[in-house]
Amino acid sequence: MRIIGGKFKGRRFDPPADKWPTRPTTDFAKEALFNILNNRLDFEQTKMLDLFGGSGSHCYEFISRGCTDATYVDKFPGCVQFVRKTAAAMQVEAYLKIFQMDVFRFIESTKEQYDYIFAGPPYALPTIDIIPDRIFEKKMLLPDGLLVLEHNPHHEFTEHPFLVDVRNYGQTFFSFFAEPA
Repeated sequence: MRIIGGKFKGRRFDPPADKWPTRPTTDFAKEALFNILNNRLDFEQTKMLDLFGGSGSHCYEFISRGCTDATYVDKFPGCVQFVRKTAAAMQVEAYLKIFQMDVFRFIESTKEQYDYIFAGPPYALPTIDIIPDRIFEKKMLLPDGLLVLEHNPHHEFTEHPFLVDVRNYGQTFFSFFAEPA
């Protein structure tokens, strides 16, 4: 995997392959998503949250573009250990809060609000369809905030009241959610 933009552009990092419980977003899909976000967000002013953070790639992309307030959540010890190690190697620990816990427990317990939330759950997660509802019920987005949920074609949110856009990159879909202005 590599960082596709910002001051760490081109930097590669390789998560351990044995029993790695993640499905990293492809570079193609990630580049497309960040092209959209570049036109919507001021990374230096964004407080972001990465749910089901896996390798930490989404956080690294934000930090590489100037974000100084990134939060990462994943329950798998190997993922969390890898992200701590990578953040130390990049010398960005001051910009990254790391939580090793179940994402739904984090959502229920946090009092924080964010400008941007990315959720990249395992595609087979049986509760993937309730993620947007939980985030909006807990009022986790700041005004004008944006939630992006990565999923496969087996999930569809066209009837969700806060869905504003859907982008399709092969088997990767990004659904964009925001509260009406």
